[in-house]
Amino acid sequence: MTEVRWKIRPWTADDVEDLYRLVRSSLPELGAWLPWCRPDYSHRDTADWIAQCHDAWATRSEFPMGVFEASTGAVCGGVGINRIDPTARCANLGYWTGTPWTGRGVARAAATQAATFAFDELALLRLEILVHPDNTASRRVAEALGARFMGVFPERLTL
Repeated sequence: MTEVRWKIRPWTADDVEDLYRLVRSSLPELGAWLPWCRPDYSHRDTADWIAQCHDAWATRSEFPMGVFEASTGAVCGGVGINRIDPTARCANLGYWTGTPWTGRGVARAAATQAATFAFDELALLRLEILVHPDNTASRRVAEALGARFMGVFPERLTL
C-alpha cells in the first residue's frame, strides 16, 4: 500500500496564519501565474479568502481546498474545483504549490485527489485545467494526470 504524503481538505479558519505565511514566502514564484498573489497580499486577504471558501462549500458553487503534508499538517498549497457547469457536468481543476514544497509531487497528488472528488462526489464527467503556455510546472502536472492538450485560448486565462 502506498503511503499518503499529501492530503486535501476544505480550508478552515485555523489555516489562516499558515496559509498567509506560505503565500508570502512564495510571492515571487506564484505571482507570475496567480493574479491574487500580489506584493500587497495581506493577512486580511487570507482571512477573507478562507471565509469565501467556507461560503462556496456551503452553497456548493465551488470547492477550494488546502493541500497539507499528511504527517505534519503543514500547508503546502491549494487545489480546487470551480466554474462548475451542472448542465454539461464539467468544471475547472486548479492547483498551486508553495515554493518550499515544489518538486515533491504535491500538485500532482492534490490534483489527483481533487479530480477523484469531482468525479465521485460531484458526479462530473469532465475537468478542464487552464494553464498559461509558459507555466511549465503546471503543464507537467496536467500531463502527468493524463490531461489532453486542447489548444491555446487567450481569452480564457488572464494574468
